[in-house]
Amino acid sequence: MVRFTATITTAIHHRLRRHIRTFVNARVKWVRDPYLDTAVEKEKNLKSLLSLKNLIISHPSKAPHLRTISPLKPQLNLPTTTLKFIQNYPFVFKTFRPPIPLSTLHVKLTPNAESLHNDETLFLNLSHYRKDLAQRLAKLLMLTRANRLPFFVINRFKFDLGLPHDYLLSLLSEFPEYFQICQMGFKGADGREVFGLELVKWRKDLAVSVVEKGVKREDFGGGKRVHIRYSMNLPRGFDLQKKVKNWAEEWQNLPYISPYEDAFHLAPNSDQAEKWTVGVIHELLSLLISKKTERENIYCLGDYLGFGIRFRKALVHHPGIFYLSNKIRTHTIVLREAFDKNILVEKHPLMRMRYKYISLMNKVLRRGIPINAGALRHRKRLASLKAGNSKRMKQVKSIEPKED
Repeated sequence: MVRFTATITTAIHHRLRRHIRTFVNARVKWVRDPYLDTAVEKEKNLKSLLSLKNLIISHPSKAPHLRTISPLKPQLNLPTTTLKFIQNYPFVFKTFRPPIPLSTLHVKLTPNAESLHNDETLFLNLSHYRKDLAQRLAKLLMLTRANRLPFFVINRFKFDLGLPHDYLLSLLSEFPEYFQICQMGFKGADGREVFGLELVKWRKDLAVSVVEKGVKREDFGGGKRVHIRYSMNLPRGFDLQKKVKNWAEEWQNLPYISPYEDAFHLAPNSDQAEKWTVGVIHELLSLLISKKTERENIYCLGDYLGFGIRFRKALVHHPGIFYLSNKIRTHTIVLREAFDKNILVEKHPLMRMRYKYISLMNKVLRRGIPINAGALRHRKRLASLKAGNSKRMKQVKSIEPKED
């Protein structure tokens, strides 16, 4: 009888916790993580560079006029003029004038960049990669209640998912058993019908989150229960208040609800609902090849799905799971557990390809000799520190008392 009563009490306790908000009234401070900032900063201008590369390579001559590219600067999201951007990466782009009178500047890829593009194209056409891409896109749709998303939301994650720039034509038709284009049932700001992508049918084999795959399932009275505690990696100098630590410990012990389940029946301000919300964001970031994305992308998805401010609160309340970087002229949400310092732990093959582009981007010409721009910046910092130390030593010597 005692055991039965205890079981009922425990069940009531868990049921109440789903509806009670217990987050402490304490400020969770933001602390810079230099390693994750470096991970974000190393990809500075990569997206713009690859967009420009794709534009050049898709031109019939593979060497368009510079004047035809320059008006597309806003679409390419270039941080400076098109010519200056091209000149910043001499190992990726090359400008030239055709040997005809009054010719204007043209731009093409360097042999190294074109060779890398060809390798990338071969990889993108591999059947196992395309299957992986289709499954990750399907899982993104499965995070929604209606199993569909408008294209304006999907396109925000296109680069981070690794979708080809022409995925509507080159990918979707290859997987008719996965996807179909649909009308979303509302109109955009321009008054036109909004279209999106819909899952043809629910795929149970894909409805397993990344964290669920790595946990042990234990049998409790004939039922299956998943014990999941999120990895918490706080940077040096980050010290949570004791009451926040106590709350986080209790929150970690709450039941795990899969992000592929619909848990909107939970009280939106409850701790249990927040654990489910964290699970949705965690799974979203896990689907992305770089394990990070711009904060506005996450907000856009959350608003469309009906989470509203809950996505914002979850990101603030759990700095040990998510990191907010303010580098490269934007705010980026990073999945902490995916990185060892500034190194991506599990590199998707397409990320390995992108790192090769970054390597070309970091090369600059100095007196006609190719060197790594990162090494050059490091040398300049060391020289600056050395000059500063020398200046301080001179100042110290100047105020030392002279011997008679």
